[in-house]
Amino acid sequence: MSASKTLQIAMIGPFGLRPKGTMRVRALPLARELARGGHHVTLLMAPWHTPDEPPRTWDQDGVTLRYVPLGPRVPGVAQFCETRRLLRAALALDPDVIHCFKPKGHAGLAAWWLWQRRRLGRQRPALVVDTDDWEGAGGWNDRGDYRASARRFFAWQERWGLRHCDALTVASRALESLAWSLGTPPERVRYLPNGVRDWTGGERESARQQHGLGADPTILLYTRFFEFDPAYPVTVLSLVRRRLPAARLLLVGTGLFPEDNARFWGAVQGAGLEGAVVDAGWVSMAELPDLFAAADVGIYPFRDDLLNRCKCPVKLLDLVGAGVPVVGARVGQVRETIRDGRNGVLVPSGDAEAMARAVVDLLSSEERREAMRRAAAAIAGTQSWAVRSEQLETLYGGLLSEV
Repeated sequence: MSASKTLQIAMIGPFGLRPKGTMRVRALPLARELARGGHHVTLLMAPWHTPDEPPRTWDQDGVTLRYVPLGPRVPGVAQFCETRRLLRAALALDPDVIHCFKPKGHAGLAAWWLWQRRRLGRQRPALVVDTDDWEGAGGWNDRGDYRASARRFFAWQERWGLRHCDALTVASRALESLAWSLGTPPERVRYLPNGVRDWTGGERESARQQHGLGADPTILLYTRFFEFDPAYPVTVLSLVRRRLPAARLLLVGTGLFPEDNARFWGAVQGAGLEGAVVDAGWVSMAELPDLFAAADVGIYPFRDDLLNRCKCPVKLLDLVGAGVPVVGARVGQVRETIRDGRNGVLVPSGDAEAMARAVVDLLSSEERREAMRRAAAAIAGTQSWAVRSEQLETLYGGLLSEV
């Protein structure tokens, strides 16, 4: 098949655009770039977490997005009804490819139904499954508020879905290895990490003035806290301030779980650092470039566990796209994103002393920070969403040439 052929692509999500981010920060950017390349892309979702949203269809940057009606609020019945509606909407497009984002929930059920069609001899459309997290034991099953039966079902869905598809796209090297270990043929697995978005162009001085940062050395923590002990960055800040007493922490974001917020602010109060932490909170995307520009250095703590090793953290990629020099934990995809000594520094996970030393070293050298900003821009160009969509387009073309 020619790579220039216009494709009809349906992307099915396990939930809507919010509050969870897979469809918003992974599927939609890929769809947007594919649409710019001339392909017809539709995102189909059931807004499970935001049930007040009505069924609707709309266009965003050349991509068609559609929320299907939710089913009756009866466990099992609702998921069946919604998955059926997603499949009907997808197949009505007569797509060349159906790409199910996550092998769990609605998307996992849709993939299962599509794979059963193969048993009836229906080869089209090509079925691609995407995974950007580990869902089973050691992953989100241990963090999500799921019933025991749901955890067992999600674990089964994941293990089945990673093996039964024409191709599997994975967001991390750890997920790639796990897929191989489950028996997915290596030639079906495609490494497709998240892309980098250009966040440069922020107004540094106005943001620093707005948040009262003045000329103080500023460390950015852009986070939702669940990837590390919320008290850890407070320890890092305390250690940095022993060398640089004026250093301050600019917090952008808030905890995914309320208890994480409480732990962070409890640690701040316990360390007597209330005046050293500036809380920007949860902000709109339009405000992010200014806040990124206001920072001198970013930190990216990461606990070394299975959940984190499998993630491809979008917030870290945002910092790279903004040219922020980052000190990050040497875990999983953080090692792939930060080129040690070029656009940031890698330190052992959980080693607050090492992270603090690296931060102090960077804050003490404007020349080194500027070199890292330039390197970040160069690296970002090779990891953009446009590059990722070209890789995906090549994958789709290869699958369809086999049909």
